[in-house]
Amino acid sequence: MSATLRSLITIVAVLGGLMSLAGGLIWVERRLLGLIQERYGPNRVGPFGLLQPLADMIKILTKEDWVPPAADPFVFVIAPCVVVTATLASFAVVPFAPGIVVSDLNIGVLFFLAMSSLAVYGVALAGWSSNNKYSLLGSMRAAGQMLSYEVFMGLSLMGVVVLAGSFSLGHIVAAQQGLWFCVKQPVGLAVFVVAGLAEARRLPFDLPESENELVAGFHTEYSGMKFAMFFLGEYVGVTMISALTVTLFLGGWRGPWLPPLVWFILKTLALIAVIIIVRGSLPRPRYDQLMALGWKLMLPLALLNLLATGGIVLAVSE
Repeated sequence: MSATLRSLITIVAVLGGLMSLAGGLIWVERRLLGLIQERYGPNRVGPFGLLQPLADMIKILTKEDWVPPAADPFVFVIAPCVVVTATLASFAVVPFAPGIVVSDLNIGVLFFLAMSSLAVYGVALAGWSSNNKYSLLGSMRAAGQMLSYEVFMGLSLMGVVVLAGSFSLGHIVAAQQGLWFCVKQPVGLAVFVVAGLAEARRLPFDLPESENELVAGFHTEYSGMKFAMFFLGEYVGVTMISALTVTLFLGGWRGPWLPPLVWFILKTLALIAVIIIVRGSLPRPRYDQLMALGWKLMLPLALLNLLATGGIVLAVSE
């Protein structure tokens, strides 16, 4: 099988898996939140409510696809496409198992950071083009939040890069044979997960779309398919953060007995469940508290972790 054909098959499988997983996560999240909050969750449409995501999809796709008269039509339509495209593109460098990767770039970590940075453009354009003050406030919050936490996210990964000696995600997984980087880099893991939650705009860091303040934030004016794309982008972003955490800190596909791909999927699903549980457990902070957490705590921790890692590696090499 040629490399091009293998890449095409991998792309189709990844896209199909992500779309299916996004629909399934809607049901999983509602069931887990129902369990945490001592209520039933979806349990009417189909057995155990399993057809609820399908019903939601039919409902949202049959809604009127409306563009506000005062909005910028082209930018308004293109914004959700930017969010979904940038998020999906990040999976191009994720090694799911030995030989199962779309493109094993030697700058995989930098590619992921670049794609996650591009997603903020879609959010900012959505708020600006809506010509709605709540949407604009939400997009400004999202831009400030994502750009700030991007700094700490990048710094938290530098310790892993130093230990692995490479920016390639495949080489990073190979370097974790025998001992995962979550043991060597617990501070980097903590900073990366917190920054990832902020990047994905997930509770408790969903300030850009907090309903009690901004109605729905940057996507207040969106409906139909365009709103569904923002919804899809959020769940794909959660999957992306979980998959990258597994790859960078939890040994990737490594594990005993089971096939490598199964290990990767199980670890990713476990992290997604943790993110959902965090949503149902922690309150939403004020925006100033969110920014203070990043610049006053996350940034010093990331810098100290990088300094300590560099010092230890240098001392051992000598």
